[in-house]
Amino acid sequence: MLSNLLIPAVLFFALGFLARVIKSDLRFPADLAKALSIYLLMAIGLHGGYELGKADLLTAMNSVMWALLLGFGMPLIGYTILVLSKKVDAMNAAAISAHYGSVSAGTFLTAVAYLDSLQIEYDSYPVIMLAVMESPAIVVGLLLAAWSRRRLAAQQGVSAAGTANGDDRGGSGQLTHILRDAFTNGSVVLLIGAMVIGAVAAPQSMVKIKPFIEEIFMGVLCLFLLEMGMEAARRIGEFRRVGAVLIVFGVAMPLLGGLIGVLVGHWVLGFGVGGTLLVAVLAASASYIAVPPAMRLAVPEANASLYLTLSLGITFPFNVVFGIPLYHALTNWVVGL
Repeated sequence: MLSNLLIPAVLFFALGFLARVIKSDLRFPADLAKALSIYLLMAIGLHGGYELGKADLLTAMNSVMWALLLGFGMPLIGYTILVLSKKVDAMNAAAISAHYGSVSAGTFLTAVAYLDSLQIEYDSYPVIMLAVMESPAIVVGLLLAAWSRRRLAAQQGVSAAGTANGDDRGGSGQLTHILRDAFTNGSVVLLIGAMVIGAVAAPQSMVKIKPFIEEIFMGVLCLFLLEMGMEAARRIGEFRRVGAVLIVFGVAMPLLGGLIGVLVGHWVLGFGVGGTLLVAVLAASASYIAVPPAMRLAVPEANASLYLTLSLGITFPFNVVFGIPLYHALTNWVVGL
């Protein structure tokens, strides 16, 4: 497993982490990380769309359905676990669980690099799932927060109407606004748009941009993960605020999601090793880009440092360094049954 980690993308993540730990003055120019994210999402969308243009429509629709089920189901599992632990209040549980139903494009891209390094082919359908799974978890998180808020108000003897006239942020107007933001999030629009372009563009025109979306892809990913490594290390100091229960959750939840993803990818969708591994990564990852702003706006009662530290400081590095090889080993075992 160690040799599988010795790929440039993972090593640059480790370098960024180390640079922050030793207090190096290495810094990224403002907005460079955002620009790299835009390129990576566009490149993977174009590549996936091109492959999907040649794919089976029925299998694509089946993938979308299961992406929605995972997107709606994983937050419910996470919320139940956190509430039953009795160490996390309902509002923080709602905000945290939303992150674990959404996806991490960085983790997905690292898994793609991992498969490429091992020369393992993979199905293109997980790219659709990547685009679809960004938003449902936000919706579930908002609904769980609204439900928890009403229960708390009822326990305190406060009417729902009274809270709505006060500081309640769960009103229908704001809920509509948040839902609109969830489905029009820039990463979702870019990924879906690039997929559509890749699917409908003339094949000969796609050949002309192949160097742009394939040959420089890995170099850009290395830069992106270098910055992510520095950002993850910045969260290390916040571990003491998270608590042992949440640290365990930040590792156990992706392991559970990875297992569910492997079963869905191979036994339900019928993907090979590469495609199944990507579905496992989608189910195991936690969003650190799209979900935090939505939760900060819609669930102000939740502690932002908790869900940011969990998703970016614990789950993301765990998946990049240990999770992906573990899901690969599990995939090989399941496929060999």
